[in-house]
Amino acid sequence: MNIVIEGVDILTSDSAVNSAADYIKNADIGIKDGRILFIEPAGTGPSDFKPDRRISGRHRLAIPGMVNAHTHCAMTLMRNAADDLPLDKWLFERIFPIEDRLMDDDVYWGTLLGISEMLKSGTTAMADMYLHMEAVVKAFSEAGMRVNISKSPLEFHSGGKVLDAFDEFRDYYKKWNGRENGKIKVYLEVHSTYLWDYESLIRASDLAKELNTGIHIHLLETAKERKDSFEQYGKSPVEICVETGIFDVPVIGAHLVHVSKEDMDILHKYKVSAAHNPSSNLKLGSGIAPIPAMLDAGVNIALGTDGAASNNNLNMFEEMHLAALLHKGLGQNPELVNARQAFAMATVNGSNAIGFGSDTGVIKPGMKADIILIDTDKPHLNPLNDPYSAVVYSAQGADVDTVILDGNILMEKRELKTIDEEKVKYEAAAASMRLISG
Repeated sequence: MNIVIEGVDILTSDSAVNSAADYIKNADIGIKDGRILFIEPAGTGPSDFKPDRRISGRHRLAIPGMVNAHTHCAMTLMRNAADDLPLDKWLFERIFPIEDRLMDDDVYWGTLLGISEMLKSGTTAMADMYLHMEAVVKAFSEAGMRVNISKSPLEFHSGGKVLDAFDEFRDYYKKWNGRENGKIKVYLEVHSTYLWDYESLIRASDLAKELNTGIHIHLLETAKERKDSFEQYGKSPVEICVETGIFDVPVIGAHLVHVSKEDMDILHKYKVSAAHNPSSNLKLGSGIAPIPAMLDAGVNIALGTDGAASNNNLNMFEEMHLAALLHKGLGQNPELVNARQAFAMATVNGSNAIGFGSDTGVIKPGMKADIILIDTDKPHLNPLNDPYSAVVYSAQGADVDTVILDGNILMEKRELKTIDEEKVKYEAAAASMRLISG
């Protein structure tokens, strides 16, 4: 479909510093074959371009789609069901027993519910780590989302039973990686260095190298994780990842709350992307990641929601807003994590982190058309003044009016086009009731 968005204001995110030059007023965006064809002053686009659809940009701000760099999409089924607990109790006493009862259909509907929520708050790409991955990929494929799916080559079951699924991962990767016009990317999931033994970490890194793919891993989420690693190995989980070859491939490191200066230098050296999950880390009492120090160390910082069982929503505007405020207060310095940095974390940094950076994360000709339109005709967005401040400090997920992904309209005037929202809510609620009741 050929589309033109007419007379729209644009935040392109097309520079390292998100400067004033990235703000274009009253322009037309032409989209052809899923990519941005042109950005020109309103009414001056190519005369031979014949759009199938014209979308008014009046009172709209176009920005790159949000990128959720760490989530567990189907955990929407456990929303509001395991709260006010520390991570260990939350995970081992509440979440794992529920997950042991999951069926494919549960994960399918839970994933679609998460996708619905994210689309309606402007997320166009995410890194999803979960279970029952055929059901997961089915949901993403049907919805038309861009996703980095990480599948574990080990299967953990109740009673401490662990099944080897390395060959199964290899088959899954070959079946799905690059499918749906490149919207599906498959990484290898390593849950953590505390759940995996040393030899399995080496096997995982070897398999990732063999398939030329990346790894998505939880790292240093809690102080206990760091303490236990030093007691077991005499070194941090970050150092374990170096030793076992995990960092020899592209890595999404989720959380990274309890990192030392030495850890940060390693992350920068190996180009590990950190997925900062401020809401989840606060809610579970895990701590606050030292984001200003990691930025100073040159680490690529993206943002994630984590799962809805520990957040309890999947709203990237909320994560962006919180990331910008949290570190100012903690450091007693209003210049820490400014609006432009937070905006980059939620967009271009996230695209780079999850492996889509060559095609998405910015609005410019040649890039994939992953664009969201924010309705700025709202009291809380007037006057707009600095558009970066408006997006980071004032805008809400519900202000997103239209979502275009890969040149396809997935939401328009707040109506989802590829998902039956009412059916998804009904089926997900039924699945959740069965799972939570035991």
